[in-house]
Amino acid sequence: MGTVNLDPSDQRRCHVLGIGVDACADVLRAAIGLHTRGGGQIVTLNAEMTMLARANASLGAAIADAELVIPDGAGVVWALARQGVKVRRSPGIELARALLSYAQTHGWRVALIGATPEVMDRLRDCLVRELPELQVVIAEHGYQSADDWPKLEANLRAQTPDLVLLALGVPRQETWSQRVRQGQPGLWMGVGGSFDVWAGVKQRAPQWMSRFQVEWLYRLVQEPSRWRRMLSLPAFALAVLRGR
Repeated sequence: MGTVNLDPSDQRRCHVLGIGVDACADVLRAAIGLHTRGGGQIVTLNAEMTMLARANASLGAAIADAELVIPDGAGVVWALARQGVKVRRSPGIELARALLSYAQTHGWRVALIGATPEVMDRLRDCLVRELPELQVVIAEHGYQSADDWPKLEANLRAQTPDLVLLALGVPRQETWSQRVRQGQPGLWMGVGGSFDVWAGVKQRAPQWMSRFQVEWLYRLVQEPSRWRRMLSLPAFALAVLRGR
């Protein structure tokens, strides 16, 4: 596939095991550029999500429909490198945080949806301290009743925020975003457990674990129930090596 253009505006759709992912020089600038063009959905792709998208047609369709898919996981970066595409790993939690900072300085209106009620309460307090000028127009936890979800969707459409961050878990945050954002402006991005980290409920892996690409082990220690999901990692590596 050749090398990636170093122009910060460059964005090129590649594929890992049939799942689309974008190679771009600067994911933050790509996201801001997407907002300028009217907005769209941002997906953070790792090996686990890649394997799930191959088995889950709804998730696969949501990723294919997304305007920006960033290489969140080391496995995806490795798989792209085997195709001759050199990109840096771009953790979704870091892009989302950078977008919040940009939102504060540029007057963007922000919606936060997901996590538990307790985490959302703590997150609101943390953001008031850390980003006091941030315009948060919606901040709702992800444990709404069946009757309340349509009301929340209607409120989102009425508010037309510039940035919507969803901590609803994969694949729900991707498929829900794909459906609700139709005809809406702004950036819509799934952030997984980022709210828990920002609220101080969980910790990210130490830097040395990131350097050695074993963050998955840190998450497994924090959440032993993830072990079944971790089985997708060797399956991903084997599929890439076999060229499937």
